[in-house]
Amino acid sequence: MDEKFVPWKKAQVHVLSHALHYGTGVFEGIRFYKTKKGSAIFRLQDHVHRLVESWKIFGEELALSEKQLCKAIIETVKVNKLKEGYIRPLIFLGYDRMGLDPTGLPVHVMIACFEFPAYLGEKAVRQGIHCNVSSFSRIHPNSMMTKAKCTGNYINSVLAKRESKDEGYDEAILLDHQGFVSECTGENLFLVRKGKLITPQSATVLEGITRESILEIVRKEKIPTLEETVTRDELYSAEEVFVCGTAAEITPVIEIDHRSIGSGKPGKVTMHLQKTFFEIVHGENSKYKHWLTLIK
Repeated sequence: MDEKFVPWKKAQVHVLSHALHYGTGVFEGIRFYKTKKGSAIFRLQDHVHRLVESWKIFGEELALSEKQLCKAIIETVKVNKLKEGYIRPLIFLGYDRMGLDPTGLPVHVMIACFEFPAYLGEKAVRQGIHCNVSSFSRIHPNSMMTKAKCTGNYINSVLAKRESKDEGYDEAILLDHQGFVSECTGENLFLVRKGKLITPQSATVLEGITRESILEIVRKEKIPTLEETVTRDELYSAEEVFVCGTAAEITPVIEIDHRSIGSGKPGKVTMHLQKTFFEIVHGENSKYKHWLTLIK
């Protein structure tokens, strides 16, 4: 908390903090994994850069550099003595006065890390999940900043997630303001259709680190891949669908709106990319060792 280590139970903020009332914060989700050489953080610099860029988009200045933030994250992992887990950095506005105007409010930086199993469940990673197309649309790019990972943006995801769970699904897929497929509540989305890997191209899509990693992997492996607009019915007729993100990693989708996707089981492309991804994050693929920051 603000460059000092504090015990978990004492990591507190004032109840009138601006971020608590108005959603004025930006955050990241980062994973670290066990490797043969010790624990390693996956794409640390890229996550920290996106965090700082999110704060810049939000319109605020940050006293700490990306290098300082990276160092603080590494030290936080060390202090907690975890071999594998999840890191949550958060930059937010605190309390000085009430009101919407954020000018001059104190800026706080928090970093926490903790154990975090598969976000959608270990079974889901192996066997796949059931999704629905949400009645909620993804936020409009001129209403909210869709490329910033802002806390306030996520009420959109919370509403869609709650609806999805209430209706018996595992996850929701949101369409954008034009009716095209955007992303899920906390994950990007890919599909395989007519032998090609496709990911939605929309102004509302967050530039996911895992999404970017997959695109780099498939380019190197020469897997035909497109970034283009995707319609709802193209999801239904896809041979494969999977979601990806730091929390969800790579999770197959086997059903959408009670329609089986492909054979109704995780597909070959999905499982190949999942296997490759886990090899990379566990330090078993030397081609991508530059994505790992070893905790020494």
